[in-house]
Parts: sequence; C-alpha cells; structure tokens
Amino acid sequence: MTDHERERETTIIQTTERSGGGGTIVAVALLIAILGLLFYFFGGNLMGGGTDKTDVKIDISTPASGDSK
Repeated sequence: MTDHERERETTIIQTTERSGGGGTIVAVALLIAILGLLFYFFGGNLMGGGTDKTDVKIDISTPASGDSK
C-alpha cells in the first residue's frame, strides 16, 4: 500500500455560538454610567461645585495690654 491509497480522515469542528465583545462593551458602558451617576449624586461638592457658602467669623476678645499702675 502506498501513501496515495490510504484513507484520510477529516474532522470538522463547528461551533454554533460565537461570543463576541458585545457583552463586554455593554458591561463597561453600564459601569461607566453607574459611576457617573454616583459621582453626580454624592460627589458634586468634591471639586468646589457646591452652592453652600462657608462664612467663618472668629472674634477674639483679649484683655488690654497696657501698663496700668
């Protein structure tokens, strides 16, 4: 028997499911949206964007410093 007379066996593997990157893109976009909303609701004052005014008035009364004899 020569090499040409031998039977050849061919195996074809077909996969019906192809997982692309669509799920990953949706997950990343959802994560960015959630982080943006959390920053909007809870971190608005982190960069000085708040409307609250901070007025601090310190009044210190000290005794007169004179030589009163």
